[in-house]
Amino acid sequence: MYPDKRLKTVCAPVESIDEGIHAIWDEMLNAMYGMPGVGLAAPQIGEMQRLAVVDCSGTHNAAIRMANPEILHASAKMNEHHEASPNLPGLSGKVSRPRAVTVRYMDENGETVEKDFVQLWATSVQHQIDHLNGKLFIDHLSPVKRKMLIAKHAKNMKRGG
Repeated sequence: MYPDKRLKTVCAPVESIDEGIHAIWDEMLNAMYGMPGVGLAAPQIGEMQRLAVVDCSGTHNAAIRMANPEILHASAKMNEHHEASPNLPGLSGKVSRPRAVTVRYMDENGETVEKDFVQLWATSVQHQIDHLNGKLFIDHLSPVKRKMLIAKHAKNMKRGG
């Protein structure tokens, strides 16, 4: 839960894909589908490695597992989405991000992949990469909106929620 310091920490690169990494990805997918959500980054479950999963298919059968994802190119055209995080339950904010991104990452077989993502897929991938870099969606909001959401979160936590 926010403000856990791990959420503001840059994650360590993954050296290779092994059974341990696959187990973390599986745990992340179970958590993501259970929320339900369209993406999750390793620090959200306390793993401080550059791992992320995304699945914006709506059918829970198109998961992409990424290690060390990095954005190579982002479109000039922007899209706005309401973003949220299980680390700030019940809160969301409208964030503007590039509509399309090209991302390089290591896949579940240890292969380097370059893939284009658009629309919600692009938003989710960028949101997860932010987590790996110690950023949350609230960091993209105006200072007033961010302060308001953080205060609301603190109030919710005091109520046990």
